[in-house]
Amino acid sequence: MESCEKLVIAVASSALFDLRESHRVFETEGEDAYARHQRAHEAEAFAPGPAFHLVRKLLALNDARPAQVEVILLSRNSADTSLRIFHSLRHHALGISRAAFTRGAPPYRYAAAFGAHLFLSTDPGDVRMALHAGIAAATVLGPLLGLSADEIVRIAFDGDAVLFSDEAERVFAESGLDAFTRSEIAARHIPLPGGPFQPFLARLHRIQAQYSAHACPIRTALVTARCAPAHERVVRTLRFWDIRIDEALFLGGMDKGPFLKSFGADIFFDDQQRNCDAAAGYVQAAHVPYGVKNAAAANA
Repeated sequence: MESCEKLVIAVASSALFDLRESHRVFETEGEDAYARHQRAHEAEAFAPGPAFHLVRKLLALNDARPAQVEVILLSRNSADTSLRIFHSLRHHALGISRAAFTRGAPPYRYAAAFGAHLFLSTDPGDVRMALHAGIAAATVLGPLLGLSADEIVRIAFDGDAVLFSDEAERVFAESGLDAFTRSEIAARHIPLPGGPFQPFLARLHRIQAQYSAHACPIRTALVTARCAPAHERVVRTLRFWDIRIDEALFLGGMDKGPFLKSFGADIFFDDQQRNCDAAAGYVQAAHVPYGVKNAAAANA
């Protein structure tokens, strides 16, 4: 597979590893004490963080077909305190060789330069700035959860303000469900504009297209609060994009958690914090702070 077809994921060190104790030292004792702490523990590997299992599963795709996925590490650590992180990568046998260390500066700035299609972090501010810069990004919620036992990578997405723009969600927020339904029926043949995760889904689809439907190591799902008749515009939009989605769940406002568990999602992306918090009891969830539902928080 050509390198241009490669899926590139940028992950913050705080999402890949459990850095809570290190962060506590930094917050309570300062930068110098933090540096001493990291040097003193250079031979100790960090425990896995909330994005660890997903990253390991994605990198395992390279075992069958090399160069399908690359993961880039982005960190607010300094180069001097990076040795423990590199030791942790070796300890956990993660095939990550490229990294950026920014000594406190926002590391998301390097995601685009590395060609990343997705940025995962535990820092909501970094995630918002990455989204503003046009990169699919999400705040991964803890704690770390176990993933499905098989090797298939299962990724689930909310629809509006994630895969699609928040165009329809704005109608709902401003005028209510009936107006939303009428609007979506009237526009059922007009494709929805793409949301922040549309390019990421398209890249996943390009990898999926290299396999037969029954042998593909990646499965995707749309898990949305929409239901009939507002489903039609979504289906036609995916058809217009020429993107295959493996499973589509139109839940009509039902709790998504049990359905995500049944799908076996390795990660679920949603723009509403309350949906992420509810889903986090079942699967690894990640908040996408985009669209009208997040406008107030972004302006705060």
